[in-house]
Amino acid sequence: MDLNNSVIAITGAGQGLGQMMAVTLAQAGVDLALIDFNEEGLKETQKQCQMLSAKALIYKADVSNEVQVEIAFEQIVADFGQLNGLVNNAGVLRDGLLVKVKDGELTKMPLEQFNTVMNVNVTGTFLCGREAAASMIELGNQGVIINISSVARAGNIGQTNYSASKAAVATLAVCWAKELGRYGIRAAAVAPGIVHTAMADQLKPEAIDRLKQMVPLSRMGEASEIAHAVKFIFENDYFTGRVLEVDGGMRM
Repeated sequence: MDLNNSVIAITGAGQGLGQMMAVTLAQAGVDLALIDFNEEGLKETQKQCQMLSAKALIYKADVSNEVQVEIAFEQIVADFGQLNGLVNNAGVLRDGLLVKVKDGELTKMPLEQFNTVMNVNVTGTFLCGREAAASMIELGNQGVIINISSVARAGNIGQTNYSASKAAVATLAVCWAKELGRYGIRAAAVAPGIVHTAMADQLKPEAIDRLKQMVPLSRMGEASEIAHAVKFIFENDYFTGRVLEVDGGMRM
């Protein structure tokens, strides 16, 4: 894909990876549709993209809400007249053990804790992917959908919900690549390892130290390194149906 003058939507664009992806793509000449529930964060990302002379419009939406997602993508098409790509980046963490025994008392992960992560990470990815694909087909645009997975998709202690969600979004990308190729739409996923983001800051220091010890490069990744991987997938027209691991060689 020629990124110059293309239009790419990014969910979770109000901070962290989403913000860095937006700035990286803006530097390449992309116009951005920025989606997030955090309006203040969206305005900051918009400001950074506009400083790079990119057209950047914001859309406040809960990605797990079907009506809000449908309205957002309808407005994106009306505002830009095209849609060439989507990065499904929005995600949340709500870590906890499936069951835990402490001082002789057993507690269980609440269903609400499990569902919160699945609703944002999986349902949100499904809804945005569906609307983006439909828009591309209706507009006659070739395009790319990238889902942000995680090294945790292999399974990680204390992350029943998060690991399941990240395995799911990787699989969705493979399914969509097979279904949408006939329309000139590619789909892929990026699986980062532990990266310096606001989400990673939610982890306990001892958890971060333990994770660093599992990385051959002995450090956390940078948001810019993940953004570079996303840019590579957009630009490489023969990359589809695969998960690009950017984890410093980490294995869980």
